[in-house]
Amino acid sequence: MVNGKPGYINLLDALNAFQLVMELKTKLSLPTAASFKHVSPAGAAIFVPLSDVEVEAYEVKGKELTDTAVAYVRARNADPLCSFGDFAALSEVVDEATATFLKTEVSDGLIAPGYTPEALAILSAKKGGNFIVLQGDPDYVSPDIEYREVGGAVFAQKRNKEAFGPEHCENVVTARKELPAEAVRDMVVASIACKYTQSNSVVYALNGQTVGVGAGQQSRVDCVKLAGRKVDTWYLRQHPEVLGLPFKPVTDADGNKTGPKKQDRINARVAYIDGDMTEMEKEAWMGKMASTPADLSRESKAEFMKSLKNVAISSDAFFPFRDSIDVASARGVEFVSQPGGSVQDAGLIEACDGYNMAMALSGLRQFHH
Repeated sequence: MVNGKPGYINLLDALNAFQLVMELKTKLSLPTAASFKHVSPAGAAIFVPLSDVEVEAYEVKGKELTDTAVAYVRARNADPLCSFGDFAALSEVVDEATATFLKTEVSDGLIAPGYTPEALAILSAKKGGNFIVLQGDPDYVSPDIEYREVGGAVFAQKRNKEAFGPEHCENVVTARKELPAEAVRDMVVASIACKYTQSNSVVYALNGQTVGVGAGQQSRVDCVKLAGRKVDTWYLRQHPEVLGLPFKPVTDADGNKTGPKKQDRINARVAYIDGDMTEMEKEAWMGKMASTPADLSRESKAEFMKSLKNVAISSDAFFPFRDSIDVASARGVEFVSQPGGSVQDAGLIEACDGYNMAMALSGLRQFHH
């Protein structure tokens, strides 16, 4: 421990998040970040350069961003509502640029292999000196046996040591066989994120980041739907009408004019995208607007969603029915990774062929209980 006083859930988040980022770094050899809440990732990502639209949607225009900082920007912006008050993890020594970005975010703590003196000074001052800073050992190997106590009974199981990698994408069983390098990358990101998400879990990924995480559902198709709604929100945040929302200027104590706080802007954009609000909710976010925007119509949203392409989806266990594929098809999914082994595999292949998806059977289940 470097700074702060972590609680029980902080340590659970930190240890799971650190395993995720180090595993992903090992498989893809790029700076990696995760944003954890309640022992599941709200987002995870590797370094992939941001597009101009992503720079605008993630509100990082003009900011100094190193590769490590970009990885965290991506992880944080996979689902910025769920990342509010997160525990972050990074695979690299934290530099000043990354610490400067983290300083502006509502976050409980961070775990990483190390910190530059400048970065540590910035982070140690965050939250009045109470920001949690932990240092993990990237070379540490966990014991083969894990233990858990429930109601006075102690359980033991072998640790899941096998990490999903590009080699698990080779058994493509659909008519569409081609898996571009970017698709394999995103399947690895989604699958390793799945491994550290409370089961049942399904994860969508694009551009080296998760864009929808469905965690802890009893029904697998409910995971697909839950994560899919998050994909909708993530992508619609890049809709021109959402990017153009006119926020009311706010004057601070020194007389400087600024906009609403960043999280207020995020909440307002998500509320605008959602559209299904009570009058009180609508009044709350409309009060932050400089003018009244027209509603984002269902037709406009549907048309914009049609432009979403090349999304990968991964499941921690097999899809038992084709309904999961049907739901995923509306979110730009073209690449599917699942363990396989269901009596329904033939029906899943048929469904993927109908949508021109490529599906790889990994043979690797990744339950996380």
